[in-house]
Amino acid sequence: MKIGIIAKPNILEPLEITKDLSAWLNERDIEVFVEKDLGDQIGHSNSVDRADIPELVDIILVFGGDGTFLGMARLTCKHGTPILGINLGGLGFLTEVTVDELYPMMERIIDGNYEVEERQMLLTTIHREKNTIGTYEVLNDVVINKGAVARIIDLGIYIENSHVTTYRADGIILSTPTGSTAYSLSAGGPIVHPRIPVTIITPICPHTLTNRPLVVSSDMKVEIKVTTHEPDTYLTLDGQIGIRLNTGDIIEVKRADSTVKLIKSPYRDFFAILKAKLMWGERYGKID
Repeated sequence: MKIGIIAKPNILEPLEITKDLSAWLNERDIEVFVEKDLGDQIGHSNSVDRADIPELVDIILVFGGDGTFLGMARLTCKHGTPILGINLGGLGFLTEVTVDELYPMMERIIDGNYEVEERQMLLTTIHREKNTIGTYEVLNDVVINKGAVARIIDLGIYIENSHVTTYRADGIILSTPTGSTAYSLSAGGPIVHPRIPVTIITPICPHTLTNRPLVVSSDMKVEIKVTTHEPDTYLTLDGQIGIRLNTGDIIEVKRADSTVKLIKSPYRDFFAILKAKLMWGERYGKID
């Protein structure tokens, strides 16, 4: 077995964890590859570029938060390499294993006693004046919104080539079920179990209050036409890639052929994480 290790940059905690874990894995005849920035800091013999790790290993360990996991997911999806997310802070929706659970989890992985769940991705294509200027795969969400100036933008929504509505809003979010607990949730979108094959369309502060979130089959093609003339309109992918849009641009979103393979925690399920993150059932104050 070969294992790759990725970590959130510029923090100290993964350094000692990676050194100790690498030694522990080597004792069990498991080859370890570490991303170059992290590997160079600890003097690891198998330090390689982050982008090369997915094709070199059988499993990838990601230390950090959900943001670190999202970046690695986009690199990994083409290779089908399973990812285990280890959270260095509180629990995450993607990094659902804690540092204290790391070694028991690694024992299970070595024994082959673990479960992999495939997560849907969205394929996003930008069309401008009959040309395709970019294609991206995302795990969480596709967001179109305005810049710093507080102006409403106009976005035409088409599903399966049928015009649905034109949102006048601060923006719009198209998310996977995995992304339903991220920005979409903050904007009033529904929580969707990650195994349900849908795409969630959530307007951000719509001017018309009847414009509510919409859930459609992930098999449906959704297109957003930028009809606004506001100059600072942006497309953001997984909160990590930003592209400036022009009037008339069409953003096509549909289910990607690729998926992300996530190694599930045996210690808690989606609902347990949901309760922990949202603090369901807890009382926030004492009534005298």
